[in-house]
Amino acid sequence: MPRIESTPEFVTEAYRKMRERLEIVRGRGCGPLTLAQKIVLGHLDNPQQAGLERGKSYVELRPDRVALQDATAQMALLQFMQAGRKEVAVPATVHCDHLIQAYQGAQDDTDHAKKLNSEVYGFLSSAAAKYGLGFWGPGSGIIHQVVLENYAFPGGMMIGTDSHTPNAGGLGMCASGVGGADAVDVLAGFPLEVLLPYTLGVKLTGKLSGWTAAKDVILKLLGILTVKGGTNRIVEYFGEGTESISCTGKATICNMGAELGATCSVFPYDLRMKTYLEATERKELAALAEASRDLLSADPETAADPAKYYDEVIEIDLSTLEPHVVGPHSPDLARPISQMAAAVSAEGYPDELTAALIGSCTNSSYEDICRAGDVAEQAAAKGLSAKTKLIITPGSDMICETIRRDGQLSTLEKAGASLMANACGPCIGQWRRDDINKGDNNSIVSTFNRNFPGRNDANPATLSFIASPEIVMALALAGKLSFNPLSDSIEGPDGEVSLDAPAPAPEVPPKGFVRTQGGYQAPADDPDSVTIEVDPDSERLALLEPFAAPTADEYQHMPLLLKTQGKTTTDHISPAGQWLRFRGHLDNISDNMFNGAIRAGTGERGTTTNPISGEEGQRTSDVARAIKAAGRRWVVVGDENYGEGSSREHAAMSPRLLGAAAVIVRSFARIHESNLKKQGVLPLRFKNPDDYEKVRADDEISLLDVFDIAPGKPLTARLHHSDGSEEDVVLEHTMNDDHIAWFKAGSALNLLSSRAD
Repeated sequence: MPRIESTPEFVTEAYRKMRERLEIVRGRGCGPLTLAQKIVLGHLDNPQQAGLERGKSYVELRPDRVALQDATAQMALLQFMQAGRKEVAVPATVHCDHLIQAYQGAQDDTDHAKKLNSEVYGFLSSAAAKYGLGFWGPGSGIIHQVVLENYAFPGGMMIGTDSHTPNAGGLGMCASGVGGADAVDVLAGFPLEVLLPYTLGVKLTGKLSGWTAAKDVILKLLGILTVKGGTNRIVEYFGEGTESISCTGKATICNMGAELGATCSVFPYDLRMKTYLEATERKELAALAEASRDLLSADPETAADPAKYYDEVIEIDLSTLEPHVVGPHSPDLARPISQMAAAVSAEGYPDELTAALIGSCTNSSYEDICRAGDVAEQAAAKGLSAKTKLIITPGSDMICETIRRDGQLSTLEKAGASLMANACGPCIGQWRRDDINKGDNNSIVSTFNRNFPGRNDANPATLSFIASPEIVMALALAGKLSFNPLSDSIEGPDGEVSLDAPAPAPEVPPKGFVRTQGGYQAPADDPDSVTIEVDPDSERLALLEPFAAPTADEYQHMPLLLKTQGKTTTDHISPAGQWLRFRGHLDNISDNMFNGAIRAGTGERGTTTNPISGEEGQRTSDVARAIKAAGRRWVVVGDENYGEGSSREHAAMSPRLLGAAAVIVRSFARIHESNLKKQGVLPLRFKNPDDYEKVRADDEISLLDVFDIAPGKPLTARLHHSDGSEEDVVLEHTMNDDHIAWFKAGSALNLLSSRAD
């Protein structure tokens, strides 16, 4: 059984394999390499023959470990059970962080979650024990923080069933978010197949100071690149500015690289990572990294001529970088804080804040809390406290107990903060609000990573803005979205007062972290003694049935279920919030399918026309079920960057279950396109993006040559309009031979299961 920990022996072997593979690759004429290229090519399954053309070659990789969070782990482990393996092939862990609702406070909310989700936690605990995964119970922390604190190591490669897995890039890992089916492949001992990504170099110069924080680097980059700018790219940071950013600050930047659509983000190994490894009781790993610096940074030639070795280079001067605020509704709507007041006035954003939230997997490090605590301490000295609801969500039990011991938590509570559980909570919609009603227009500000409509509190009318912890703390004290702490003052009990920039904070606690591992469960010594039971009458869990292999006639005259417009994120396709409780029951959760999607032509959310009955305004999932019951499959047409956002594979599995044959869009987000392939749904793109406009709401669509599909060969879709006319449009795809085999088998899991027989 694989070891769960990243032991010195494990890391030593990982470095040995990297060197061996890279020697083979370099022997094939590969020139100087960037760090990202070293890590990726150093994890090739077949370095002798793998294609090396970025953006064109599909390669097979051998990740070092897998991480799963409780919402996605349910379906991943149900699929693993179907794959017929006795134990996982690589080190893996499960983290219970998504199912805890933020409402009354840390202890009460955690206790409530344990009762409410006991069936799910019991399943995950027993499955982990039986199949060899480590299990972190509710309250122990958010997956990405716990991984950073315990498992991440420089130069490693990991995948996780959460889109913010790239957080581990703060410790020099190439860590990517994937769907559960990709994770199952690796857990079952098969390689991970990916399109070899491009490398985007971000050169950092200067040094952070004053109010500017690591968070502002990624907010600035989002404003430059947009949410599509990182698609099929690894973002690699380099330059002397990287050394001025702490390990956890680097993790914040890599975490939000997911909002660029990037495969992952990574920083070179430096002394800041050494400091963090030693502070988290991994001195041996720090020593190994020190001895392997040549593996853990780009070749020197790349720094001398970055444009020659990176596919694109962007430069950011940290010394002149201003604090940023992004939002609402998209994490790439970025502006310096000095422009925020004008935006509030011009756009009519509600200026009065109804909540300020600090924490999550993105910004709850010791350094983050110290910086926010410094601002809160200044406020106390000047007679100020928060003028809006202030919520703190620590990223892990280790951070929570350390800031409790060192006094930052007390300082924040005196400023008006409420402590919530060490869990995702409001960041993913697990936030119960009593202060507003659905439809109430209001503004909130957080240190989180995503701000799609309804993302935090299920209210599409909430305008969500994102900033650094120190800026969020300052805005909470002012109670105004338009407040700029760099220039504005706040009315205190004795007149107007100003806030100073927080002092430089220690990146690790001077007294050391409070190392807690409460809630951790190791795999069972006797796996055969563990029984996994799923109640056939359960509303939360259900064993999976294989999807049927398709036939060619299913792809003729398919009804158009829905044509979406604008953003269609995975939150729109498969909303979270109240639906998280059904993540282990595919049929039940499929009732949420497309609940948030905006219908082209009408602007309505979650409804469509039933093509069988002609009824308007029907719930989209009900219409899909009706079409399926009639023995037919259906198609969805979407806009740009379709499937942006979380890695949740339910956004692909629910459509597959309810009869989706194909999704045709202008462009896809990376993870969602992969998830559709895995489930046997064809992800197709208009060769001419303007052909999107030709599709009418009441069309039927035929894929004329679907079973002749081949790598690089376009398909033809015939649009059958209700007036009897027809139009043909050309569709492109990125399917290779393996993807086509998944499609013809009905799903990737069907093939995987057959190999186990």
